[in-house]
Amino acid sequence: MTEELPGALDADPLTHAFHQADPRDWAPELQKSRIYEQLLSDIILGALPPSAPLEEKRLALRYGAGLSGLREAMNRLALEGMVVRRARIGTVVAPLDLREIAHAFEVRRLLEGRSGALAARAATPADIAAIRSAFDGAEAAVERGDLRALLEMDRNFHKAVAQATHNPLLARFIVTLQNIATRHWIFAMEKQSPDEQMTDIRLHRAAGEAIAARDVRAAEVAMDRLVGDAPH
Repeated sequence: MTEELPGALDADPLTHAFHQADPRDWAPELQKSRIYEQLLSDIILGALPPSAPLEEKRLALRYGAGLSGLREAMNRLALEGMVVRRARIGTVVAPLDLREIAHAFEVRRLLEGRSGALAARAATPADIAAIRSAFDGAEAAVERGDLRALLEMDRNFHKAVAQATHNPLLARFIVTLQNIATRHWIFAMEKQSPDEQMTDIRLHRAAGEAIAARDVRAAEVAMDRLVGDAPH
């Protein structure tokens, strides 16, 4: 099991969201970033199920990673509430807590619409290109039932919109909340028909077009609509 870190037990992801490392320290080409993304996807998709123990050496072999990069990725996931360090047990995948997910949905309702409005004002051409391209290939992914690809598209879209606000603190908070909420969303997505999945994709694309058009009000309404309903 991984070592206990002082003060890391039962960390509240919403409290710690603003304490993540500077995004510049997590460039995509870094090994720790790659491991983080792989771990996060496997947690959200259930390949690493809730409460599963996370043993460093096995994970290092699984992801072809060094222990240093793996530990940094695990530290970030702990701050985001995706893994939990517990005394005498070690590190485990965070249990699915419907109350916490509902809280994440509530805060997202306050922030997602606002992020759309800010992005419509502040997005650069590169930001708009990233937003518009997030769902490239979505039709093919729906046709082959590739939930992992659709999950990455959804995460890339919301991350691109958050970054387009050019408010780094807001962007980090939104991405953390999105990751928490997506653990519920992936189960709901499995129950959707291909037509329902395509409707959801079209809603995302419409929000992106509102941002590209600099339509602040339309972007705010469209992004707010994407949050959906919290689990009951």
